[in-house]
Amino acid sequence: MTTVGIVGLGLLGSAIASRFIKAGHAVVGFDILPARVAALTAAGGKAAPSAAAVAQSAEAVCTLLPSLAAAETAVLGRDGILAGARPGLTVIQMSTISPALTERLAREVTRKGLGFLDCPVSGTTSMIERGDGSFFVGGERALYERWRPVLESVLPRAVLVGRVGQAMTLKLVANLLVALHSAAAAEALTLARKSGLDLDVALDVLNSSAATSAMLKVRGPMILRGEFPAQMKLDLFMKDLHLMQEAAAAVGAPLPFTDLAERLYAAAQAAGHGAEDLAVVVTALEKQGAGRRKASRSATSTRRRAKSSPKRRGRRRPRHR
Repeated sequence: MTTVGIVGLGLLGSAIASRFIKAGHAVVGFDILPARVAALTAAGGKAAPSAAAVAQSAEAVCTLLPSLAAAETAVLGRDGILAGARPGLTVIQMSTISPALTERLAREVTRKGLGFLDCPVSGTTSMIERGDGSFFVGGERALYERWRPVLESVLPRAVLVGRVGQAMTLKLVANLLVALHSAAAAEALTLARKSGLDLDVALDVLNSSAATSAMLKVRGPMILRGEFPAQMKLDLFMKDLHLMQEAAAAVGAPLPFTDLAERLYAAAQAAGHGAEDLAVVVTALEKQGAGRRKASRSATSTRRRAKSSPKRRGRRRPRHR
């Protein structure tokens, strides 16, 4: 049994903590929201008052936090992991952050003589809860081999993809496909609905055809119901989209489809759907479609008025003799 620390007990952090507990590991956790810590203790974990306190009692600390600033503070802050780290600790950074910040955190951690793994998680919350997902790992092979059995007791695959920073880049690549596949599922099912198809039948057929995708399976039912309980909150995913765009700009990679998808997701967020799952992008498509229908009706009405009005230009005035 290994004692594993978790800093950040949101949707994904709680799912990872639950997987560690089910695998027989001792889990100690911290979150700024007391209700999340209470949920961990109810599931069999132990509470800690700070990230530093987590580091004092764990052999490895996993960070699963919603923003770059939160991840940086959790590791380097006054009450952060480095402040309480004991010799031999490994920091396993699982938050989706930038490759540049990942590399900086690794430098600070290793300078203290501690281990660091770049280890983002691939999978939605529901996928992780049922053990269906993977870890992308960046770092030294020896450290990876040391922690691989522990990671693979949680999820079936922990794959070493390269040095620190490269696993985070691959996570952004993976999330790019999540963004596009989710938007594509919303667009396809919108067309099916507007065309009068039986949506349950359509989704069943699509999911057993060449058109299927993991995101169609996860988010298709949400889109059909018009209910979007968060597997990945749109507010958080907007951060990921912007990280993708920044990473692409840094290496000169064009992202035309991602840029278009980002505008659709941003429209859904601006409409107040930020706390819902990113499948809520379908509402932006529906609003866009309604706007086009209105514009089409207006244009048709204008053309009809023009046809019914007498043409004045070129008309000859009658002569009176």
